[in-house]
Amino acid sequence: MSDVILRLALPSPLRRLFDYRATAAMARQPLTPGMRIRVPFGRREMIGILVEVCATSEVPADKLKPAIALLDPTSPLPPALLKLCLWTAQYYQHSLGDTLSWALPVLLRQGEAAEIRQERFWQVTADARLDDPRIARAPRQREALQTLSQHPHGVAHSLLSKLGLNKDSLDLLLAKELVQLEVRRQRPATRHEHWLAQPELPLNDEQRAAFEAVRSGFGSFHAFLLAGVTGSGKTEVYLQLIRETLEAGKQALVLIPEINLGPQTLARFEQRFNARIALLHSAVNDRERLDAWLAARDGEADIIIGTRSALFTPMKNPGLIIIDEEHDGSYKQQEGLRYHARDLALVRAHQENVPILLGSATPSLESLHNAHTGRYGLLRMNHRAGGAKQPRFLRLDVRSRPLDSGISGPLQQAIGKTLEAGQQVLVFLNRRGFAPTLLCHDCGWMSGCPRCDARMTVHQRSAVLRCHHCGYDERLPLRCPKCAHVDLRPVGAGTERAEERLKVLFPDFPVLRVDRDSTSRKDAMHNLFTTIQRGQPSILVGTQMLAKGHHFPRVTLVAILDADGGLFSGDFRASERMAQLIVQVAGRAGRAEEPGKVIVQTHLAEHPLLVQLTEEGYFAFAEQALSERRGAGLPPFAHLALLRAEAHKPGQAEGFLDEACSAAERLLAEQGGQGIELLGPVPAPMERRAGRFRAQLLLQASARAPLHRLISAWLLELEQMPSGRQVRWSLDVDPVDLY
Repeated sequence: MSDVILRLALPSPLRRLFDYRATAAMARQPLTPGMRIRVPFGRREMIGILVEVCATSEVPADKLKPAIALLDPTSPLPPALLKLCLWTAQYYQHSLGDTLSWALPVLLRQGEAAEIRQERFWQVTADARLDDPRIARAPRQREALQTLSQHPHGVAHSLLSKLGLNKDSLDLLLAKELVQLEVRRQRPATRHEHWLAQPELPLNDEQRAAFEAVRSGFGSFHAFLLAGVTGSGKTEVYLQLIRETLEAGKQALVLIPEINLGPQTLARFEQRFNARIALLHSAVNDRERLDAWLAARDGEADIIIGTRSALFTPMKNPGLIIIDEEHDGSYKQQEGLRYHARDLALVRAHQENVPILLGSATPSLESLHNAHTGRYGLLRMNHRAGGAKQPRFLRLDVRSRPLDSGISGPLQQAIGKTLEAGQQVLVFLNRRGFAPTLLCHDCGWMSGCPRCDARMTVHQRSAVLRCHHCGYDERLPLRCPKCAHVDLRPVGAGTERAEERLKVLFPDFPVLRVDRDSTSRKDAMHNLFTTIQRGQPSILVGTQMLAKGHHFPRVTLVAILDADGGLFSGDFRASERMAQLIVQVAGRAGRAEEPGKVIVQTHLAEHPLLVQLTEEGYFAFAEQALSERRGAGLPPFAHLALLRAEAHKPGQAEGFLDEACSAAERLLAEQGGQGIELLGPVPAPMERRAGRFRAQLLLQASARAPLHRLISAWLLELEQMPSGRQVRWSLDVDPVDLY
């Protein structure tokens, strides 16, 4: 009998498959792609995913190692998900083994059985008696036996402490055969007879048109862009489409950009549906994630809600994919496998032949371009649901005005009037901490990070200077490290400083800060939002965490303290991000009966971008921005790939990229590649970060196919370059920032 060769993808950065010899026992079993197999790799063992079974191998027979163990009787990975991972690895030029690691729950990567959690149950045996002489002098054992006897169906191990049962006592009873221990598989919840737990809201004409358009595409692949202004009722459209999906016996996948939106979204869905809902994001523990993943795969979860990694959740009966806030940058993974969940979701919807709906009040320019060219159906909702009015914008020129912790006099008056009227105010400032830097008034020293080309932020509460790029922190100095004088002053304003000053200016009203620092503890975000939803007059101070999808019906004034940050950036996407952020934050105002107002503090009140955005709206800005991108040959009218490198010594990263650039130029000449430009290598905008020196090389192409053809051949050469072993390098296909 000839050898059976197993070709495996291993969790390694190497972009290749590895051959192993199947043992005689394995060869007798049906082997299918997606099975997990434990194999030797160097001096350790690894768990690989079977990609194909072959009769021959290029590896000499004497070098071919035997596999150790087959972990699955059947493949835990559905063919559709394996197909998506193969496409992902090829498109993003990433190792297939590493791609599969990103897609699989941690416990499956570690070799855990691909089965729904099994629970241990303690139960009294049939012939157990409380007067058994063996426990006559063991009161704790007797009490435990008496408690267990009151639960004839057994007690779950996880509930022992709630019933005051001691495991040591139960172990002694088990040894005496007075109790028994059973392992039971958790039974899936049964489907409810009626999907709706509460009645649906009536749809207005725009909502109804959007709903009907998507519903007409059920049963096949169609992509839709739902461009609805903030407060236009996009979520209600999602909910009614999901009800249609459930009634058709299908599952729905809903992606959200932020983990903090998870509980809010889950609560909304649980209130509406009698459905089995699986929630997947980074705060879910490994066991819960595996259970949710398996429930979705086996059709035992009806609705799957999660952040970007939830895209890789298998579904037995996929029916609909929804991407909420599709413009959000957090859908792009920025390390390891640098995929974009929105773009991959479209590929998945196409592969599984289901409709996909992208929703946003401020669609990305890429999605708008796809809608204009007919690749997506464009669904517009221009009016707020329930008769609420769009907020009114006011650009407040703060040139030559005194600013009190970033707050001007006219803004203080507007905040005071709003609070006196019994309403809430949202103050937006996209900078955490107390102040962006610390300055010595005598010698001009500023608090720079020793590991990055960046200033360290002052955090007054914890009395530290912290770098928001690498995490380095140190105690706040009492004297200047350079001249030893004591006149150290925080410069600029962050959310901490704004919060502190607003508490002084408005002592009779609560001031609530919502940023990464204030919400790091468990349930902190939930508690803050519960306080906000009570509707008492208060001031909310926060970063972009406040901008995403939250419904604050009592907020009637939104104050943007500094709108100038994105106007003069080196990144061509900065103005798009700034426009989206301003419109999203503004959208929190006036969502109920009271009209909303947005005050934008700026030193550039007549800047064309700000004027257009505040007077004509986001879509006028987007059309202008698309026109400029077309003229400049930038995405979505071009395709980019960014080769990044970093090293401990200056010049090493540039040296590697110089070699890489020469190799790319030679390959371009050989392939006759037209329309591809190599820009660089150049130092990264922040050259030194976390103690490493960084540089980058940008590839810009007018067509996608020639760019990918070049990259495929180029990476094979880069992996062999000696200079590449001295640096850490990565390729980012379709980068969303050039930082």
